[in-house]
Amino acid sequence: MGIVIALSIIFIWISHLTYMLTSVNVDFTSPLFYLHLFLQTYFYTGLFITGHDAMHQTVSRNKKLNRAIGTIAAFLYAGLSYKKLIVNHFKHHKNPGSGDDPDFNVKSQNFFIWWGSFMLRYTTVLQILIMALAFNILKIWVPEKSLWFFWVIPALLSSQQLFFFGTYLPHRKPHDHDMEPHKARTQKKNHVWAMVSCYFFGYHFEHHDAPQTPWWQLYKTK
Repeated sequence: MGIVIALSIIFIWISHLTYMLTSVNVDFTSPLFYLHLFLQTYFYTGLFITGHDAMHQTVSRNKKLNRAIGTIAAFLYAGLSYKKLIVNHFKHHKNPGSGDDPDFNVKSQNFFIWWGSFMLRYTTVLQILIMALAFNILKIWVPEKSLWFFWVIPALLSSQQLFFFGTYLPHRKPHDHDMEPHKARTQKKNHVWAMVSCYFFGYHFEHHDAPQTPWWQLYKTK
């Protein structure tokens, strides 16, 4: 089931992106334009979470297949290095909410400062070169405005969605006693909102407490 869900998310992301780039116009007066923008942001979030689940070996029991799907999902998301993501993510699980947590900002709890440092930490020169090359190749066939609004901006919005629900809200200070030992709080129980907001990753204490649970089963641990 993990493989089916992961491949379905990748397929939906590619299909919807292709449809938008070829058939949808950038029209600020059209409600459908904003609907497609929202959907692509949400599919981007699912793409990253698919890569995240692969890091925890929950996509497939076959390690090679699991790694392959995780690598593809991370690369499609924004040219990310799956290997670098694994290293930093397990540091995060080992030292949550501390100076040794690469996802935590010990100097500032301001959302935008923290998000900015978060983005810089995961951005590499190679990633920028890959995305720039892809952008310039795609604009041979696709209007540049469409690339910005259907490819680039949804990825940036998705990064904020992932950061807000999966890092900022769960791990921000103060770290109360109920958040120990993971220094992670959790959303109130509303499975529909938890799914819509960030694929159940608002149930963040539960994720740290049971990291072997795939995202689509996470609500059962609430």
